[in-house]
Amino acid sequence: MIRIWILILVGFFAFRIDAAKRPNLILILADDLGWSDLSCYGNDLHQTPNLDRLAKQGVRFTDAYSASPVCTPTRAAILTGLHPARLHMTIWRESALNRGNRKLLQPVCLDSLPLKYVTLAEVFKQAGYFNAHIGKWHLGRAESYPQAHGFHVNIGGTLWGAPQTFWYPYNGDGYFRDWRYVPDLEPGNEDDYLTDRLTDKALATMEEQVKVSRPFYLNLWYYSVHTPIEGKPELVDFYQKKIKPDSVRKNPHYAAMVHSLDKNVGRVLAKIDELGIIDNTFVIFTSDNGGYINKCKLNRELVVANNAPLRSGKGSCYEGGVRVPLIVRGPKLAQDRVSSEPVYAPDLYPTLLRAAGLFDQSKADLDGTDLTPLLRNPDASLEREALYFHYPHYYQTTTPVSAIRKGNWKLLEYFEDGRLELFNLKQDPGEARNLSTDRSALARELRANLDDWRKKVGAQLPEVNPVWKLRGK
Repeated sequence: MIRIWILILVGFFAFRIDAAKRPNLILILADDLGWSDLSCYGNDLHQTPNLDRLAKQGVRFTDAYSASPVCTPTRAAILTGLHPARLHMTIWRESALNRGNRKLLQPVCLDSLPLKYVTLAEVFKQAGYFNAHIGKWHLGRAESYPQAHGFHVNIGGTLWGAPQTFWYPYNGDGYFRDWRYVPDLEPGNEDDYLTDRLTDKALATMEEQVKVSRPFYLNLWYYSVHTPIEGKPELVDFYQKKIKPDSVRKNPHYAAMVHSLDKNVGRVLAKIDELGIIDNTFVIFTSDNGGYINKCKLNRELVVANNAPLRSGKGSCYEGGVRVPLIVRGPKLAQDRVSSEPVYAPDLYPTLLRAAGLFDQSKADLDGTDLTPLLRNPDASLEREALYFHYPHYYQTTTPVSAIRKGNWKLLEYFEDGRLELFNLKQDPGEARNLSTDRSALARELRANLDDWRKKVGAQLPEVNPVWKLRGK
């Protein structure tokens, strides 16, 4: 049904707008970048002048969320406008099967994005766009690579979630069996940094399409700042000198990676200016989940990221795992404005289609909502009751959990023991005080809302592990 209505809608709009007049669309997705990792979000260590400038020229969202506390589900949600729970893609492919050594059996999820869903790239392709995916893909096996989902080219995207190293050569031994490799980058030099190389490809793509007056949709999905945590030595040294004994953030390697990410976003923005296409180009910047807070392999005394003032990080449905930066700039949108409206990753699908003149929310059967009203008037609000998160899996210290945010209230339900946690995010953004006992009626109401939503979208639930029960645990 979803494929049918979109194809009809594209056919209706496509002939009304000359392809050459359609706006260019650039979606920059960072990997594991936390909500508080940018200086425009309050970070006092990382220098991110280019992303700060982007925020000044557009709308910055304070309460934006990924679709999941891990990467693959959010990527699928962005491309389809559907919630990962509906897609049955709530974990990345390497962890899509059960290991059977925990109290609950995780649901067996899809390990590749099904071809039956119409992606952003497929819609844009029908409307005359050139679609390029550059960087991390992590949405399944070769038959589900970017070219199968509407992209004309794929540079750097594969089934794996991280490079072996950010320094050339990135491919290990270059064979398929290597669990971390980055395809389709020409031979380079030993000092070539992956984030820079991916940007080189993006800039070349932009130039080529502007020369032939063809609108482009660019998926620039960086591997940074995912592990391995490898910053440029001169930047590591720079941040090491900035860090004080009382600094909240103490990892110079991670800071260096954030710095390089920002610099490369700056290169993209500069190329837009150079090509004279700023008045016809939308730029969206966000992250696939919260910052990774485990120990850094380079220095076991350091954690990778620090999501303060938010609680926890990647893999958790606490705010530190799912709240992310989101900045949007484009023609006829508000500038230097901030929106506090709760939004999330599936919203990018209808928003980008609307930007291209290819979407009508009233005809949509999506989980995402068009953000255009907020982008034009950041003081506006959406007609949406709640946001939902569903992560029926184990991840390090996280156990299977669902969550709902409704207004300023957020409830988490843990499947192992049925535990409920209730927080008032306006008063307690760090989720330090559990109010589920004090506000038990509200907790029950939100829990019922959460259960109704899970049934509506067909969310998969974990089951009791019979082997665990036999062991008497």
